[in-house]
Amino acid sequence: MRNLQARTVLAAHGIMNLSRAQRVQQLGCEDRLQSLLPDTVRVNVPKVASTRRPQNKPKMGQHFLASEEYAARVVDALGDVSQCTVLEIGPGRGVLTSLLARRARRLIAVELDRVLAAQLRLKFGMDRNVEVIEADVLAIDFDSLFGPKPGLSRPGIDLKPQPVKVVGNLPYYITSDILLRLFKYSKYFESIVIMVQREVADRIAAEPGGRDYGMLSATAQLYARVENLFTLPPAAFVPPPKVHSSVLRLTIDPQQEKLGVAGDGFIDFLRLSFGQKRKTLWNNLKIEYDGPELKRALAEAKVKPTARAETLSLEESAAVFRALRKAERAS
Repeated sequence: MRNLQARTVLAAHGIMNLSRAQRVQQLGCEDRLQSLLPDTVRVNVPKVASTRRPQNKPKMGQHFLASEEYAARVVDALGDVSQCTVLEIGPGRGVLTSLLARRARRLIAVELDRVLAAQLRLKFGMDRNVEVIEADVLAIDFDSLFGPKPGLSRPGIDLKPQPVKVVGNLPYYITSDILLRLFKYSKYFESIVIMVQREVADRIAAEPGGRDYGMLSATAQLYARVENLFTLPPAAFVPPPKVHSSVLRLTIDPQQEKLGVAGDGFIDFLRLSFGQKRKTLWNNLKIEYDGPELKRALAEAKVKPTARAETLSLEESAAVFRALRKAERAS
């Protein structure tokens, strides 16, 4: 191969027809002739392409699940999906998607990254049960996606939305935003299986009284039964993160009616209660409520003013909220 390349270089310099002695004299020496050749053989490679490509780096904090063993365990956590619609959030390179495409009746994969979305469309273009949506899951109108379609809401037709199962590998910095979005539209969902940073998973599943219990814990447990299933090592992802991840299963089971706090007001109340974690419940709530009114409500709910929000169960928080609302109606 290099002899052929050498002859090509000589021809390019117009000295192919010279004798060997003449060629060496004109070029200086055979070593100089060899220096005209490229260092590596390049076959069908454009000049703009590099023979050394950098390692793929994640965008937006992405760490892609690469372990097929753990992928199977995650999909198994969804249960039987043969007659279900599955919403996959952040499919990335499609490890979970490949398994779900073979099991789910309908799979909707929502990917924000344009390149990854295009690659997924190519990979699953022949799978009629797979739909790839290039979008931010926080901006998707779930009413349009899963709600009744035009023409089907006529008198005498009562079509209930089919429960959807959700699965995804969530970036830690928007885990709360995504969960709150899913809870807002919880009427469409049956269960949610997510991979999150282990510390975040511990907060979501935390019990009242512990230091991990907070706004995220209370909100998640207001809408769902939370199970911490298993932990994944960094080696299960590419590139490996610096932390472990955990898989949670949230079975949708809203508690608002049972607690007597239906409506959006209770979420705002919880947000106020957990506003300053080092402060007592009294100091957090007095920002919005008058002292005498707050004192009566806490006494009625049998909650001490010195208590902190993280020590209260959902039932106790709901009792305080109901007492305050009753006082507002009476005034």
